[in-house]
Amino acid sequence: MFESDRVWLLTWTLYGSRLPGDDRGFVGTVRERRVGDSGGSRVRHNGVRTEVDRAMPGLARASRELMKAPPATLTLGQADRLASQFAETAAFRGWRLLAGAIMRLHVHLLVGVKGDPDPHDLLRDFKAYGSRALNHAGKRRWWTEGGSVRKKADPKAVRVAAEYVRDQEAPLRMWLDPAVEAKIGVTVRLGEEASERLGPEQRSERTGG
Repeated sequence: MFESDRVWLLTWTLYGSRLPGDDRGFVGTVRERRVGDSGGSRVRHNGVRTEVDRAMPGLARASRELMKAPPATLTLGQADRLASQFAETAAFRGWRLLAGAIMRLHVHLLVGVKGDPDPHDLLRDFKAYGSRALNHAGKRRWWTEGGSVRKKADPKAVRVAAEYVRDQEAPLRMWLDPAVEAKIGVTVRLGEEASERLGPEQRSERTGG
């Protein structure tokens, strides 16, 4: 699959944007157990084909009270710096960025790798080096702890994941590997800030209009 042995869809959020207990869903360590869970008293529902946890008002309230910094959001300029850093990190590690989308409050990366490295190592490196790229103007906490790692086991799953990344609403930055773009095409719904920074001809080119 695109000269990769494994393909992973990585997702993570900006700090404070989706706290544990959020109605929209979240990945975190919880006490609520499901059939098939094993291990200790707390579990993390982050496996392949596993529904994330959601709508735990008490946990959401406690999470807000424990926040150590204001919520973080991204601008277009910061998204540009992140995109460059992600490409640099992938090239250094020998990974292939098949698709990526950077939104104001979360990030999706579809990454192909040789061999079978731990996907959490991929997530850790992209987040760590991304933080360094953003901290040039002042250090702060950018990311929520952890994130989602989803394996895409066959060409159809990779294609569906690439289309999912491509079709994110209002991305500040979105890109596709040329081989992926050749298979699925490009349709981008730019974020308001990104759209305002582009002229009519550039906006048409970016959106396929």
